Amino acid sequence: MNKLNQHEVQFDYFSSNYDKFEKDFYKYSALNIPLTFLTDDILSLMMNNNSNFFRLAANKSKDKRDHYFFFKVNTPQENNTVRIFKYIGHKYQLQK
Repeated sequence: MNKLNQHEVQFDYFSSNYDKFEKDFYKYSALNIPLTFLTDDILSLMMNNNSNFFRLAANKSKDKRDHYFFFKVNTPQENNTVRIFKYIGHKYQLQK
């Protein structure tokens, strides 16, 4: 797997929406791995799939349900190679 360039793809760290993402993730996740160690993999997954969400599979959640975490992708005007993922919410199913 290619290493993500931290300056080109990142979460909107140090914001209230990232705090909300952390709280929601820990509320539903049954993983024993801190979110800090998963962020590069999550960002890589969303970038490779050209997606603004990721799924926490039912077998990895506390309530045995799929959980979808959605983000708004921003590109700052100063640098159009940067992608910042801003958390916008959680759903139990993917809307078609």
